[in-house]
Amino acid sequence: MNQRTWNSDHGPLRGFYRDSDSGWIFGVCAGIADHFNLRVGTVRVIAIILLLLFTWLTATIYLAATLLIREKPLIFSGRETEYEFWRRL
Repeated sequence: MNQRTWNSDHGPLRGFYRDSDSGWIFGVCAGIADHFNLRVGTVRVIAIILLLLFTWLTATIYLAATLLIREKPLIFSGRETEYEFWRRL
């Protein structure tokens, strides 16, 4: 999914979210990749390079992002008829 992901109840998702379903540790890199419509692998490589160059700063920013950025909400991505069926129950 990308930043144009649509939530049927609240409209399009906006802002940063941690994507723990696609993430390895806490989903910060996957959430950043999803928001900017990039490949997750590219963001992870950049994060690892930054971790090697600026260890403490990168680790601090990653942990702060883990604590401050909320997790991505669940979104229904099926057909409208299925959504209406399960919505009634």
